[in-house]
Amino acid sequence: MSTLPQSEYHLSPLPAKPLGGVLVLHAWWGLTPFFKTFSDRLAEIGFVVIAPDLYHGKVAGSIEEAQKLRSMLKTERVEKDVREALRDLNAHFENIGISAPHLGVVGFSMGAHRALWLADQPGNNISATVLFYGTRGGDYLSTHSAFLGHFAESDPYVSKAGIEKLQKQLQNAGHEALFYQYSGTSHWFFEEDRPDAFNFEAATLAWERTVEFLLRQLSSEQRAHVAPSLPTQSPRKPSRGS
Repeated sequence: MSTLPQSEYHLSPLPAKPLGGVLVLHAWWGLTPFFKTFSDRLAEIGFVVIAPDLYHGKVAGSIEEAQKLRSMLKTERVEKDVREALRDLNAHFENIGISAPHLGVVGFSMGAHRALWLADQPGNNISATVLFYGTRGGDYLSTHSAFLGHFAESDPYVSKAGIEKLQKQLQNAGHEALFYQYSGTSHWFFEEDRPDAFNFEAATLAWERTVEFLLRQLSSEQRAHVAPSLPTQSPRKPSRGS
């Protein structure tokens, strides 16, 4: 049984033979169509995907609105929502007779911070954590996850020092930490609904790396998969702003 109301998360179409489960944690814009579509693309590959709505129906259309929505978040409520979404993801596998599924979490910006928090919680079964332009401090001694990070070359929200510190913390704790910086990009470069920042070539490469990483970490079947591509578009010149 679901612990979060269906209206408070996006559940992608369920695959017939799931490879693993993934939580998708949205950026400060809210659970926009972009994050729902991203979740559905992962489901097309064979993952069970849940994307909790941390704003409970609200979305931002501008940076100012996003800042306001984020400032209204209560840490206890967000952590409760994320935990319940993880519980629901585990429950799906229990219902089909899988008691210890391989699970991952993908977070974008604000969501990346929450993904790192979740991965670091003792007792969970997160095996793969994917970060899009977001960091968080911590010792990460409680997690068994491997980590993949996608970061912009020019980012006023995430410092190079913070990225390097996080990677070192993860590696010192004995975890795989593959971090990539994408030349000529800025914050939100993966999000195609952010035309001032979206970079088609970098987004395509980040998508391919994400799919390969999740399959390697979560799938118990070592078979060939072809990642559904991003929508066909002409490559755009990268934005230097954010």
